[in-house]
Amino acid sequence: MRHLALDVIHDEHQALAAMLRSMSLLVAQAHREQTAPDFAVLRAMLFYVDEFPERLHHPKESELLFPRVRERCPQLAATLDRLDADHGRGEAAIRELEHALLAYEVLGEVRRQAFADALERYVDGYLSHMAAEESEVLPAARTHLTAADWATLDAAFASNRDPLAGHEADDVYKPLFRKIVMTAPAPIGLG
Repeated sequence: MRHLALDVIHDEHQALAAMLRSMSLLVAQAHREQTAPDFAVLRAMLFYVDEFPERLHHPKESELLFPRVRERCPQLAATLDRLDADHGRGEAAIRELEHALLAYEVLGEVRRQAFADALERYVDGYLSHMAAEESEVLPAARTHLTAADWATLDAAFASNRDPLAGHEADDVYKPLFRKIVMTAPAPIGLG
């Protein structure tokens, strides 16, 4: 049986993975070309990560999905603890990355490698986090959650409207997504 919550989570994971990979590609391309990256689009991409995955996606996982899986699958306690801890560090992690980007933009080449390293750690950590959710948590949820659990989760995740996961952007976000899509490299953009 298909569950809307699982589809939304998976679609949002794919959109976020594409965004993270595009950021890495943008930075690597600038380094190869010995130029500065487009700082404005990198800031826009980091803002997206903060606005959508950090503020909408993660809280629903930590507050709704994980407790239900934890209750029915105690063998996943360590994985869920780690994932919850990742979510708890999410805001600080994005702020550190934004600071490293600002330092690179303001101070120049002397801070490029520090930003590139911070971005690589962030991307690797995020991709690993999503892989654990996809390979351990979501299959357990699919198998062990009840119809009532799914009704609650489906209703909660149905309200997620991430434009990079195929939804129409709210008017306030349209300039952000236009900037990202028109400037960022594939797989997220046309730049």
